[in-house]
This record gives sequence, C-alpha cells and structure tokens, in this order.
Amino acid sequence: MDFTNTVRDLGSVEQSQEFASHMAEETGDAPAAVRRALNGNREALRQFAKEYRTRRPAYLLTSARGSSDHAAGYFKYLSEIVLGLPCCSIGPSVVSIYGAHLSLRDSMLITVSQSGRSPDILSCQAEAKRAGIPTIAVTNDERSPLARDADLCLPLSAGPELSVAATKTFIGSAALLAAMIAACTDDRALEDGVARLPDDLEQALGCRWDAVEDTLAVAQSLYVLGRGPSLAMAREAALKLKEICRLHAEAYSAAEVMHGPMELIGTGFPVLVFAPADAAHATTAASAAALAKAEAHVLTPRHHPTLNPLLDPISIIETFYVSAERLSRRLGLDPDAPRLLNKVTRTR
Repeated sequence: MDFTNTVRDLGSVEQSQEFASHMAEETGDAPAAVRRALNGNREALRQFAKEYRTRRPAYLLTSARGSSDHAAGYFKYLSEIVLGLPCCSIGPSVVSIYGAHLSLRDSMLITVSQSGRSPDILSCQAEAKRAGIPTIAVTNDERSPLARDADLCLPLSAGPELSVAATKTFIGSAALLAAMIAACTDDRALEDGVARLPDDLEQALGCRWDAVEDTLAVAQSLYVLGRGPSLAMAREAALKLKEICRLHAEAYSAAEVMHGPMELIGTGFPVLVFAPADAAHATTAASAAALAKAEAHVLTPRHHPTLNPLLDPISIIETFYVSAERLSRRLGLDPDAPRLLNKVTRTR
C-alpha cells in the first residue's frame, strides 16, 4: 500500500556524497563499518546463538542509554516478532541509584553502549552477573570495563567517531543486534538480508530527502512516526533533530499519535513518517492519511529497501543521518559539536 493522495514522492537519488563534517564522513563510513562488524563477529554470533539455544531463556533484557537505547528498542521488536521472545529494557537507575536487586533468572542481558564506560550501565551489568545470567556487550571499545567484564563481547569495530552525534556506531549496533536475532533463528530471508546490509546501506547513502530538508528548515516543531521496528528509528531521528538541529521533534508510534498527540496537529504541522513495507505498513498509511486530512504536512520520504522489511529501518536511519547533517549546516549549526553535549555521557 502506498501513500497516494496523502503526500508527494520525496525521493531522489544523488550518487556522489560530499563529506562536509565528521558526522557526514562517519555516516558515509557506516556501510564499511557494518561489514567489518559482521565479518569480525562471526564466531561471537555463533557463541551467542549457542548460548541462546542451550538456555532457552524465558525473556531477554537490554540495558542502554540514549542512541544505544534506541538500537536496543529495535532489538526488542525483532526479538518479539522473529523469536516470539519478550524483551524488556532495564532502567539502569533502578540499580545504580535505587540499589534494587533484580530477579533475573531465565534471562540474558544484552548491554549496548558506544563507550562501555557509563557507571549506570556498568552497574546494571554487574547486577546481572550477580544474578547469574549471561551478559553480552555490544560496544565500540573492546578495552572498556563493559567489554572486559561481559561474558561475551561483540565489538562494533567502527573505529574512531569524532562527531558528538553517533551515526556509524548506532547503525553498527542495530546491524549487529539484527545479526544476533538472525543467528538464533532458521529464517534464511533474515540471514540473507543481514548479509547484504552493507551493500544496501551503500545505496541508502545516495537517497536525497530534499523536500524533508526544505520543510524542516523553517519548522519549529514536528512529529516523527514509526511502528514496530521503525519506531526505534523514529525515536533516534527525533533525538538527532534535537541534538544537531535544535529542532523540537517528538517521536510517536503511528498508532499512539492518534490519541492525545493528534490534538496538537494544525495546518502545515510537519509529520515525518518512517514506513517500511512490513506488516504495519497499511495501518501506518491509514494514520498518515488521517493526519493529512487534519491538515498536517505529512512527509514520507522514499528509502532504499533491503532484502527483508524488518531491516529497512536501518536503511531509513542511514538516509536520515545524511539529510539531518545537511539540515544542520543549512541552519548555520555545527553538526559535530552541539553546544551542551559531550561524546561520552557518564550517567549514574
């Protein structure tokens, strides 16, 4: 189902990419970084799948902050859709601040952290080890305390990331997490899709979202919508728009937006919709049509499809990063250096 009569086709293709910032350069390196991560973690992926099949956990747990938590949110949907296994996120502060001892039996903890050094994330992993469940770390720093103390580490191998805004580490995290799910199932289509991700991400770099940039360049606020696995990417996009464009953006499920948030819709209010061709596409299209009828300016940019629609959100966020970096510079900002943010946030 398409969005005919709801929005314009916003996709165009540009084959050459001018790297004007560290963020742009690092986004451009994401396909190669994903290839390195997938190739370098083949044995670790086999170990994870073996541990999963041996233990047959009743549920999975994730622990993460910021962009890494959005990657973990993507993993949650894949776990529940593909494996039929509930997955929930632990709020690290329940351990680090409130000192809770959690009942974690029959589970496995997957911690996602670019730096692997935030104290609250480390305390959560320590609590999981105290409870005797397997701990798996997905991080870009193999020398970090998180990597050192985990039972199994899957390094991102993304190399240095100089921009404050995480791009290739986020994409690498999402790709590795998808590979972990694929390793635990006999879904050949998902396995093949993961294997082809680096090539698909190369193509995603060439997609242009010019109409999105034109609209957001004069916007004061917007909604970013997704559903299922793409909801995690909507949250990541909204965060990046705040970080590097100083633009008030809120992410919602394409279902939840039809409740309270819809009341804020006015004529021309921008709504950016991420809508891969998965099982939620028809209902997302219906929500977009309802918002357009309420006179929202609905934007559904074209993305490069992958072999499996469950992986399309990774392709979508790759293209979004390219567009957001251009928008930031267009607004006279430095996408590499937000005013109030640091590369590593050490929360407790």
